[in-house]
Amino acid sequence: MDIPVYLIAGFLDAGKTSFINGVLHDGFASDQRTLLICCEEGEEVYEPDALDNVFTVRVEKEEELTTEYCKKLEKLYKPKQIIMEYNGMWNIPRLYQEVLPANWILYQIMTLVEAGTFEMYTRNMGQLMMDKILNADMIIFNRCDEALRQSLRSRNLRMVNRRADIFLENTDGTSEEYVTPDMAPFDLSGGKLAVSDEDYGVWYVDMMDNPGRYDGVEVTFKAVMCHSKKYKGVHCPGRFAMVCCDQDMQFLALVCKGEGLEQFKNRQWVEITAVVKKEYDQAYEAEGPVLYVREIHGCEKPKEEAVTF
Repeated sequence: MDIPVYLIAGFLDAGKTSFINGVLHDGFASDQRTLLICCEEGEEVYEPDALDNVFTVRVEKEEELTTEYCKKLEKLYKPKQIIMEYNGMWNIPRLYQEVLPANWILYQIMTLVEAGTFEMYTRNMGQLMMDKILNADMIIFNRCDEALRQSLRSRNLRMVNRRADIFLENTDGTSEEYVTPDMAPFDLSGGKLAVSDEDYGVWYVDMMDNPGRYDGVEVTFKAVMCHSKKYKGVHCPGRFAMVCCDQDMQFLALVCKGEGLEQFKNRQWVEITAVVKKEYDQAYEAEGPVLYVREIHGCEKPKEEAVTF
């Protein structure tokens, strides 16, 4: 039986224990037998009234956390889900490459950062900090004030991890999204963008939401050729995206114009270089990114054909 693992990462005083207490108070474990593995002991403690249906174990040393030990815990506690408060000084890639049993599925990595110490940790323990940022599905910066918000946004961490949802928790108790409307996930300052295979989904969503941002930009990307049946002469290459499961596949298509597109068959992989123009097109039934193709040729399919988010 597969067991989802929710990894809570971050250095001391980042707010990991408080975050876990809040999640448990909100009923996260109310109907699921939960194993809580604590790999770090800070000033905060788990609140007893939040631990109903939760079994807590502590791991003191990184070398104690092995596949064999994890299987022993599974046999002893029979959890339906696992929360792991991970030690900030331990290596995250080792965890999913060497430690977690095959049926322990790393479902979500949530990284918590004390905003005031972020620069210090980045300077002094850059790789350990970047491991937590690069691998995260969600990043929460705690105890932010105006100066810290400006400093964090000036880094544009979306350029480091385009997949993660990033939030700023402020000292006044409010919360806000890290990304503002004027922040792009890609550097477009040079007027050209080579879209990597793994970034297609992020690029597609951002360009559809903000076509004006890409107006005049030359883009290069791989896609599956598609000739529209509904609109004669319209070519709309794209890629299939797995939104939530294998059965929920959507085709992320883009309107392309230019000579030579018709020579490629449906479902053939192509690499396209085109200039984006924001304009109305009947296929969108609105303004959107229309790609004027400068170069197109057949290519090998990516290692991962389906786009994931």
